[in-house]
Amino acid sequence: MQSKKDHLQEQFNSLVSDYKVRLYWHIRRMVVSHDDADDVLQNTFIKVFKNLENFKGKSQLYTWLYRIATNESLTFLKKKARRLQISDEQLQTHLTDNLRSDPYFDGDEVQEKLQNAINTLPQRQKQVFLLKYYEELPYNEISKILETTEGSLKASYHHAVKKITKYVTEH
Repeated sequence: MQSKKDHLQEQFNSLVSDYKVRLYWHIRRMVVSHDDADDVLQNTFIKVFKNLENFKGKSQLYTWLYRIATNESLTFLKKKARRLQISDEQLQTHLTDNLRSDPYFDGDEVQEKLQNAINTLPQRQKQVFLLKYYEELPYNEISKILETTEGSLKASYHHAVKKITKYVTEH
């Protein structure tokens, strides 16, 4: 008979296998750097492992995972800004400036321009845009991940698209 600990370990291994790539790219789009994304992904899975036994299923599993990954990414970015002694906005500029030198960034000029545009967004608009545009999540799921109303998400996404479009056409 399988112990509870073995069962949890099996569940966790399955989660890692099923979600590591999707969560990596979600995190990577927020923190930009490959190395930073690896660190945040590791922290995300540590938190998932520690709390897996307490997951009650009140939300969908991927919603819970994305909420943890998003919160870990935001915490990481705040700590990085503090460590560099710069503002959150200056950090986004710093990440954008370092994008081209990232050996793991293999995007073309259009992708670089889009990433730069995304990095100019306020944090909330950036989160909403990434979840809607890249993950193609419906607003009701995004509202659970970000713990806000669908109406505010729609407004944030609309403003984000307008800002990105303006940035791309001006640069």
